[in-house]
Amino acid sequence: MGNCQATQVTAAVVVQHPRKDGKVDKMYLPVQANEVMRSNPGHYVALVVESPNVSGNVVVKQLKLLKPTDMLHIGHVYRLITFEGF
Repeated sequence: MGNCQATQVTAAVVVQHPRKDGKVDKMYLPVQANEVMRSNPGHYVALVVESPNVSGNVVVKQLKLLKPTDMLHIGHVYRLITFEGF
C-alpha cells in the first residue's frame, strides 16, 4: 500500500494572457470580469467558445466579449484581449 498516491483535481477559472509567453492565471472562485480587467488595464475579458467541426474534433474557436458585470465561472477558459492596433 505504500505506493498509493492521492491526486487532487481542482476546477478553476482560467484566464489566458495575450502575450506569447503563455501566462495563465487561475482563480478558484467565480469572479466578475471587471475585477480581472481592473488588474489588467487596457484589456477586456472574452470567453473562449469551442465548437466541433464536421469531423467532430473541437477546432473552431470563437471569442465572446464579456460585459464588466459578467461572472467568470469555474471550469471555463477566458482570454484577455486588447483593441490596440485595430
